[in-house]
Amino acid sequence: MDIQQTALPGIGLKHEFDTQSGRHIAVISHRSGRRDLIVYDRNDPDRACEAIALNDDEADALVELLGAPRIVQRLNDLHREIEGLVSLQLPIPAGSPYAGRTLGEARIRTRTGASVVAVVRRGQVQTSPGPDYRFEAGDVVVVVGDEENTSEVSDILTDG
Repeated sequence: MDIQQTALPGIGLKHEFDTQSGRHIAVISHRSGRRDLIVYDRNDPDRACEAIALNDDEADALVELLGAPRIVQRLNDLHREIEGLVSLQLPIPAGSPYAGRTLGEARIRTRTGASVVAVVRRGQVQTSPGPDYRFEAGDVVVVVGDEENTSEVSDILTDG
């Protein structure tokens, strides 16, 4: 997909692209931090028929809605390309020794060699959580590695 970036002096940046169905879409990122989602008229690509100002929470929600399925798709594509690569979705049960503790305390990468690529909490996806990310019971941890080390992560998150 071809995404065009245009500097808007004094305003910010505009990123725009055409959808497969022929719609022209843009996102304007203002220097103030505000973002506008622009949908152009199908018959007149220079005429905006809808401009939606998004606050930070709305922009984040849109990223989550559009980003989460892409992460899963990319992982599935990797599975087909790399023999032996495994991704697991591991829930953190209420009795987990890591409920309420940080990812850094679990030392998952150090102990197993597997990588935590995302955490899903109440339908929201946190991609690439850092060591300060605090787990909660009910989180679903997305782990990538080989069969043995992803299994070890499961043991860590349930038994400690």
